[in-house]
Amino acid sequence: MDTPVPPRPTEPRIRRRDRHGRGMRGPIAPPQVPLSVTRADAFVDLVYDSRDRLERRWPQLSEVDFMVLEVPGFGREVRDGGAGPDADDGTVPLGRVLPAGGGHRDRIVIYRRPVEIRTKSRDERALLVHEVVVEQVAELLGLAPESVDPRYGQD
Repeated sequence: MDTPVPPRPTEPRIRRRDRHGRGMRGPIAPPQVPLSVTRADAFVDLVYDSRDRLERRWPQLSEVDFMVLEVPGFGREVRDGGAGPDADDGTVPLGRVLPAGGGHRDRIVIYRRPVEIRTKSRDERALLVHEVVVEQVAELLGLAPESVDPRYGQD
């Protein structure tokens, strides 16, 4: 007696395990978990958080570009007409203001590595980043840092 053979499915079967039986490989942590955020991304987030806090009080900051570079003197700001690091005082800058010109808007540059080297924890880093952003905004606006952010220097 011939038994009917069921037709083969036209779609391929979903493989649940790899050939060696170890299961599917994937990321260690899902993207929403802080483990998957790099140090550079976390630093950029700190800079943008400070910018957003200040932008509520100073709406003209929406016309300013905020940039994060690894170290001073070798990045895009030198090619775009900004000065290199100050060789006179021997200190490494944590940030710099680049005035508008050459088709660019005003820019504030924060240097990631010098800031990270001076801090030990994420909280310290967040405070220092905010202070540097406040100082650069104050320089750009021609004001004292305390008038840009009344909490400047209190922590």
